[in-house]
Amino acid sequence: MTYEEKIQPELNKWQRRMQKRPNFVDRTSKTFQDKINNIIPDKVHQVITATIKQMTRGVLTGAEFTTSAPLQTNSLEEIEIAVKKKIEFYKKAGAAEGGITGAGGFWLALAEFPILIGIKMKLLFEIAALYGRPVDDYRERLFILHIFQLAFSSQKQRQKVFEQMTLWHVKSADLPQDIHQFDWKTFQQEYRDYIDLAKMAQLIPGIGAAVGLIVNYRLLDKLGKTAMNAYRMRWFEEKYINNSYSKITLENN
Repeated sequence: MTYEEKIQPELNKWQRRMQKRPNFVDRTSKTFQDKINNIIPDKVHQVITATIKQMTRGVLTGAEFTTSAPLQTNSLEEIEIAVKKKIEFYKKAGAAEGGITGAGGFWLALAEFPILIGIKMKLLFEIAALYGRPVDDYRERLFILHIFQLAFSSQKQRQKVFEQMTLWHVKSADLPQDIHQFDWKTFQQEYRDYIDLAKMAQLIPGIGAAVGLIVNYRLLDKLGKTAMNAYRMRWFEEKYINNSYSKITLENN
């Protein structure tokens, strides 16, 4: 069995999970989240919203995120060995950062939001490069933002984002030249709603350090796995298209 055959069932399972309809828990959690949002101080909401907006624009314009050159290799197994090592590194770094800021009280924990987002985005850029994607292309940066949304959104929004990501090599060719048409408002709202419940406990004195360490580790693990499956999906889609094209060419000749 080849490596690609080995990981195909895992990818198929992930794809089904991304497309499933919101269940009762998904629907009721959104209502509960709205109530939580009403309790959280406005200053906290403002910090999170401004941070996500700035980060999104930075990703799209390329002003704040750089990474190494795309990895040149034909082996998916080799790529994913390197990707898994990178994810482990960022999980540990994020956990350490969350533990330190969580122990520092309310304002230090609040200041950690932009730091954590930066860590997440840097991880995504590193993963993209390992899969051989040219992250200087804004279409690849847009795909990175879609991965971020896919990992940190409600199930209803996740369905929409997943649909936008399928057959990306085809759909991206028709993307508008104006990169600022990206819907950052929905992006930041979904992320804020997703992360509030997990991260707000980090602001509580006495347990902030433990919460910050565990939550950051899990969030980066989730993001890493989402990215891997997203790029696996593109790998198989492009391989299928290329193989089909080669077959048609041979038949015509």
